[in-house]
Amino acid sequence: MIKVESFAFNPFEENTYILSDESSEAVIIDPGCFDSEEKKILSDYIEKNKLKPVKLLLTHAHIDHILGNNYVSARYGIKVEMHAADVDLLLSAPVYGQVWGIQAEPSPEPSVLLNEGDTVKFGNSVLRVLFTPGHSQGSISFYSETDRFAIVGDVLFHRSIGRTDLPGGNHAELIKSIKDKLLQLGDDVKVFSGHGPETSIGAEKKFNPFLQD
Repeated sequence: MIKVESFAFNPFEENTYILSDESSEAVIIDPGCFDSEEKKILSDYIEKNKLKPVKLLLTHAHIDHILGNNYVSARYGIKVEMHAADVDLLLSAPVYGQVWGIQAEPSPEPSVLLNEGDTVKFGNSVLRVLFTPGHSQGSISFYSETDRFAIVGDVLFHRSIGRTDLPGGNHAELIKSIKDKLLQLGDDVKVFSGHGPETSIGAEKKFNPFLQD
């Protein structure tokens, strides 16, 4: 069974996720740890729980989700895995970080490019990759069919959806991704978003004002 732990990091209060199972292997998704205190919080959790990080996964490459890439990659010897369509966004982070007044370290280039239908394996667990563009061109979600949850980045939120006014955003494409990919997973599936509280597919079908026809 996969344990999902989250930390709200950096000025954007981005949710960084650590997923682990009984094997003690773990994956780190969207490391947003920005300053030395946040980096220590992340590493202290890993060490306290005797975890072995084996993968660094990105749902997308907006700056608030990648600020800890360099730290995580160097400390744990793991490389970035993401969708190809967001690679340019990833590599330009130090430049567009200046727009937000954030000093961003250059991220390592990705070693694995993920796409729809790929599987991510760690320990005794498997995540399936869903291609869910719209918030960014290369947004992907990670779905555990066994444990009934999805890590969706900034595609879907509690009673809201991702912004589409940033580079690579497309409202129609985002709604299509949500309805064709996420809402098909089942009402019981938990949704862990890039910001804010967790929710469920069923709750968002019923109450999300952006998804009512």
